[in-house]
Parts: sequence; structure tokens; C-alpha cells
Amino acid sequence: MKERKFGSTDLMISEIGFGAWGIGGPAMAGDIPIGWGNVNDAVSTRALETSIDRGINFFDTADFYGLGHSEEIIGSALGNSDKVIIATKVGHRLAKDNSIYLDYSKKHILDACEHSLKRLKRDCIDYYQLHSAKVEHLKKGECVEAMEHLKEQGKIKYWGISLSTYDPFPEAEFIMKNKLGSGFQLVFNIINQRALKLIEDAAKEGFGIIARMPLQFGLLTGKFSSKSQFASNDHRQFRLKPEVLERALDDLDAAWQLCDNYEISKTALSLSFILSFPEISTVIPGIKTPAQAIINSTDIMRLDRDDRDFLVELYNTQLQDLLKFMEEKEG
Repeated sequence: MKERKFGSTDLMISEIGFGAWGIGGPAMAGDIPIGWGNVNDAVSTRALETSIDRGINFFDTADFYGLGHSEEIIGSALGNSDKVIIATKVGHRLAKDNSIYLDYSKKHILDACEHSLKRLKRDCIDYYQLHSAKVEHLKKGECVEAMEHLKEQGKIKYWGISLSTYDPFPEAEFIMKNKLGSGFQLVFNIINQRALKLIEDAAKEGFGIIARMPLQFGLLTGKFSSKSQFASNDHRQFRLKPEVLERALDDLDAAWQLCDNYEISKTALSLSFILSFPEISTVIPGIKTPAQAIINSTDIMRLDRDDRDFLVELYNTQLQDLLKFMEEKEG
């Protein structure tokens, strides 16, 4: 497993990280599933241990994943080890009516950090992220003040922001203009390449880049058909509707020819495409089982520039229309 420097920080993180949303297990915000279905904590623990064995040292979670359960599993398995780098997020909580509430008040962030530290069994969080804060929150300033305060206290080393799936630009531009934080977490994959110019600009400014959703909810693994269905407590049941699956499977055919050229799986091609951009610090596929830890860290390579450019052009000519279609269906 190779490592890359996270922006201008002193963190050296594995190219493949551990996306820990899934191990949080099923959780609901009202009637909205905010987890990935049922999990087995013993299996999740083995997945974490297997990832360590595979050279993965970067683990990304959030206090909202499983309403804290993801952090608890990581804390139990990894504790205060200095051999791993832990990133978590703050800003989402449940309101009194059980709906999702964005809370970027200074008080909430300071309190939430204490709870995350306890669940993670750590003295310090390596990288603390605002969980999709908006420009209005950043301008108000409480969240920025809280992050800087936590950094001064030594409770976090660095902080950044997780950006919107479909429109990451306003918040990223505000952060860069005001020279705040150390990194961005954003969506970047074969289907969603909207953030490519942002990635290039941010890297030049010294920001670390975490690429999330590299497999587009599993769509880029090749394991789904147009008839695939998801449980009612699985977040994907409203992301990957039948009409989305059918169109995506057709539109992606052209991309998969490269799998034969490199003799690798669709998963490996999807992850390798992202890491073929040197500006990316790490990619965080979701991992729930030891098998997924192995699959997501096998046959990772740099694509030839022509092949990388072919996938960029495929996005420009075809896949960006698919992305718009997916966005509309989620609306």
C-alpha cells in the first residue's frame, strides 16, 4: 500500500482508506434510512483488522454514522493507536422530531468532539471535518471558531470540510478564499467528475483531498443489475432506483473495456482511475467486511494517461448527462 501526503499537513495517509459509513449499521432519521442496512459488529471488527493488514492506515467516519456506532466500532478495534489516522465529522444530529438537523453552533461542535473522542477512545482526532456545512454556516463563523479552538486545545490536529455531492463549489471557494482548514472531502468517481477543476485548484493551494463515493454506492463495482433491490433500511434504496440502474448499466459499458486491457476488476479500475490524479490524497471506498477490504485494495494501479483521459472524455460526452439524471431522480 502506497501513501500520499495529505496536502500541506504532516499526515502521510494510505492511498486507499476505509470508508466507515456502512459499519455504523442501520439508523433512521424519521422515515429516511441513513445507514447501509444490517451489519455484524464482529465482522466489522475483522474488516478493520484486515484493512490494517492490507496497509490501510486512514479511517474516515462521522458521529452521524449509525448515530455514533461507527465511531464506537473503530474505537473498540483501533483505540488510541498511533499507527492509524482517524478522520471523523460533525454537524449532523437528529432534531426532536427525529429529522436531520444541521447544527454548526460552537457549543454543539465542542460538545460533539468530546463525545467522538470518547467513542473513538482517542486523545486527539487527526482530521476533524464539518459534515457538509453550507456557506451560511461558514460566514456565521461559529463553526470555524470552534474548529480553531479545538485545534488550539490539541483535541484535533487538522480540520476541513466535507462538500456537497452535486455542488461542492460555493463552500470550497469560501474556504480557499479565506485560507481556512487543511482539506476537502468530496465526491469524485467515473460517473461524477464535476469536482475535477476544484481538485486541481485546491491541491495547488495545499489542501488535502479525500475522494468519497468512489464506487457510487456500489454501482461501479459491476455487481448490480437493473433488477437489484435494497432493503428499506438501506440508504441506497432511494439512490439507486430501477430506472437509474438500467440507464447507468448501459452508459457504463464503454468504460469497462479498460478492465480487459489491464486485466483488473471494475472495482479496481474505478479506484485506479481516481488515484491516477496525483492531486488526490486518498480514496475511501465503503468497507463492511474483510472480503471488501481485500477487494478494495487489490490491483490498484496508475492508468496510462490516454486511458485516464478517455474516461474523462466519456464523462464529458455521456456520463455527465447520466449524473444529471441521477440527481433529478434523487430530488
